[in-house]
Amino acid sequence: MSRRYLFTSESVTEGHPDKICDQISDSILDALLTQDPLSRVAAEVVVNTGLVLVTGEITSKAQVNYVDLVRKKIAEIGYVHAENGFSADSCSVLVALDEQSSDIAQGVTEAQEQRAKLSDDELDRIGAGDQGIMFGFACNETPELMPMPISLAHRMSRQLTTVRKEQLSYLRPDGKTQVSVRYEDGKPTGIDTILISTQHTETIGDCSDDTEVQKKIKEDLWETVVSPVFADLEIKPDDNTRFLVNPTGKFVIGGPQGDSGLTGRKIIVDTYGGYSRHGGGAFSGKDPTKVDRSASYACRYVANNIVAAGLADKCEVQVSYAIGVARPTSIFIETFGTAKIEEEKLLQIVREHFELRPAGIIQTLNLRNLPQENNGCFYQNVAAYGHFGRIDLDLPWEKTDKAAQLKEYLLSSSAV
Repeated sequence: MSRRYLFTSESVTEGHPDKICDQISDSILDALLTQDPLSRVAAEVVVNTGLVLVTGEITSKAQVNYVDLVRKKIAEIGYVHAENGFSADSCSVLVALDEQSSDIAQGVTEAQEQRAKLSDDELDRIGAGDQGIMFGFACNETPELMPMPISLAHRMSRQLTTVRKEQLSYLRPDGKTQVSVRYEDGKPTGIDTILISTQHTETIGDCSDDTEVQKKIKEDLWETVVSPVFADLEIKPDDNTRFLVNPTGKFVIGGPQGDSGLTGRKIIVDTYGGYSRHGGGAFSGKDPTKVDRSASYACRYVANNIVAAGLADKCEVQVSYAIGVARPTSIFIETFGTAKIEEEKLLQIVREHFELRPAGIIQTLNLRNLPQENNGCFYQNVAAYGHFGRIDLDLPWEKTDKAAQLKEYLLSSSAV
């Protein structure tokens, strides 16, 4: 008997209050790592009407003008007019930063970190910056090895922002997208509901009332956002697909004026849209010694290569760490019944072929030097529209460079 169900994921635009905070936090990280790759960073940001608060713990030799950096990022996002209730030029920026706790820092040895290549013994002596659990996931539903609902939601939110900046001047930076996908026997078969909520001006051209304004927005978004997003896909909206736009009627008050924002509050948007489990730790504003970030990237890298190699159709990887201890306290592989070889063998493959010690992850994925190699702008680029499945960016944890090697295990097991 076939099983049919819906699965829904959402995305938000770069002008969403929480995403403003994530992008500022990662802009701070980029600036610090560019000057001092050994910077220890845990930057948190809060925004509200006319206010930005930068707080957290930072230990670095870098010299950064935080106020200028904040204003530049806010303007880049699109908050440049006071009429939006939040503006790069007029908002207050408060900075309250401390140094990282020495109790936390003692688990990592900076002198060893400074060398480009560490020995195996040195990798064992550089511990995790905190305890915790992290997950990574991949599946073969889309070319980018992501679940289809979150992939479509991100596509639409990116396109919504492009349209705001290039075509529809009445749109404002704050916005959300949501997609409900029909599944049958675990495979996506259609689109049930598309939802877009986007901030806009009070009036639009000659539209005289709210009803006309909403009709205009809905027509424009179908033409400029939905149609282009689905143009190259096999699965498209059909006659049974609902299309909802600003269901409350209008969305004029938005951004930090409409709702406060906080770094790390969109962790499901950042990852797999709820399709896979999440360890609970946020990414933005944290340097690579924080395993919340680096180990989540490493787990995605592992899952990507397993699925790309054909060893499983879906793969979820969990690791856990103890503060100050280098090797994971546990590694878990779940393939949801799609593995082509025994999961115990998959676990052995992961242990043999992937580096999951914190310093080894940083070294393998080059996480500390990425801002320097990208003109000081790297982590802020993944702070909106997802950290995974980003075909628009060259991300080291998205590579499937081990897939060919791993495929040999599948070939050898088939030959037995």
